[in-house]
Amino acid sequence: MRKADLRKLMLQQRKALPLEEVNFRSQRMASLFFQRFRLNPGITVHVFLPIIRNKEVNTWPFIERLRLEHPEVRVAVPVTDITENNLSHHILTDEAVLVENAWGIPEPQHAHVISAAEVDMVLLPLLAFDKTGHRVGYGKGYYDRFLADCRPNVLKIGLSLEPPVEQIADAGLHDIPLDFAITPAGIWAF
Repeated sequence: MRKADLRKLMLQQRKALPLEEVNFRSQRMASLFFQRFRLNPGITVHVFLPIIRNKEVNTWPFIERLRLEHPEVRVAVPVTDITENNLSHHILTDEAVLVENAWGIPEPQHAHVISAAEVDMVLLPLLAFDKTGHRVGYGKGYYDRFLADCRPNVLKIGLSLEPPVEQIADAGLHDIPLDFAITPAGIWAF
């Protein structure tokens, strides 16, 4: 299936999910994440903040558990610059004031900015992914540009409410594949 068709199909499927189901699946995925991945002191984990109205994976269970059980791990979150079409990366603290942007994404105000090169692990939003680790997002390229600026060894973990598709027909050479994907049913390694 092609990216545009997958995007449309997955958005329809997600829209049909009750919010309680999204939260249940998100909690399951957070449990799998903490069972599987080692969180060494001093690393920086980049986590997207969910657009609740779009029924994205609820990453708050990931963030809350990171902050409670792993206070030595820095949590960074993106801020979208729609004029430059890129993301900046901000350390999320207890004092952070979150304000929703035009797309409904909560973003911290006046938080400490870090470079992409400081990120050790990225939790990526997915609409779909395939069995080889190629991914489909909203199609704006924000995460492609971000990942290109990261160190080559950054760990890329996609979060998907749905299982993988067999193959994304138009995955390109410029697409940066995932290292892992977490679904409610399990973890895929690539």
